[in-house]
Amino acid sequence: MWIMPVAVITGASKGLGRALAGALAARGWDLLLDARGEGALREAAGAVSAHGTRVAALPGDVTDAGHRADLVAAARRFGGLDLLVSNASALGAEPLVRLEALSLDGVRRALEVNVVAALGLVQEALPLLRASGTGAVVAVSSDAAAEAYGTWGGYGASKAALDQLAAVLAVEEPGLRVWAVDPGDMATDLYAAAVPDDDGPRPDPAGVVPAFLRLLDERPASGRYGAPSPAAGRR
Repeated sequence: MWIMPVAVITGASKGLGRALAGALAARGWDLLLDARGEGALREAAGAVSAHGTRVAALPGDVTDAGHRADLVAAARRFGGLDLLVSNASALGAEPLVRLEALSLDGVRRALEVNVVAALGLVQEALPLLRASGTGAVVAVSSDAAAEAYGTWGGYGASKAALDQLAAVLAVEEPGLRVWAVDPGDMATDLYAAAVPDDDGPRPDPAGVVPAFLRLLDERPASGRYGAPSPAAGRR
């Protein structure tokens, strides 16, 4: 019996997470989708399931260890786990502010969601990813992880830490592919919350999804990549 590949995608109710879920489902992937907003997540899962694959919506907060365990347990029931996409993110302040005004609790929240929870989910999922034979981890990063932009300090620091975790994981788990991916500017609710006064045109998240699919098709070496035209190295 042919077994479809299985992916866990966090932050999948909208934006990049939802666009990637739809593209993977169209390719025959079974999906476990996470987000905090139950209504939006279930609506997204319903739309994605129209492709005919198994799609489960598991609303919850990735900072909750029990929720992370539930995501991996659901993947196990689906038959395994081939791809883990850490896409859920927290800004630390909405809108973004200069470091002098940045709440330390906001920094802690950004680190907890963007770094600690991402690592916790990897730790929970490693046995299944190793068993896959083609296991891959995608850490959704940002150019703010590599460049200094005013007001982006807390968020950028958390993404820089995520990049480093991904790099070390790649060294420690040579049997996996571990990609930190900077998707570039996109028209998302996260960006609108970060910089509400910036009403300039930005690409739809669906436009960068082909870059993620290319990584899965070509399976380049673990490393940091940019979208929409993946190229190793910082952006």
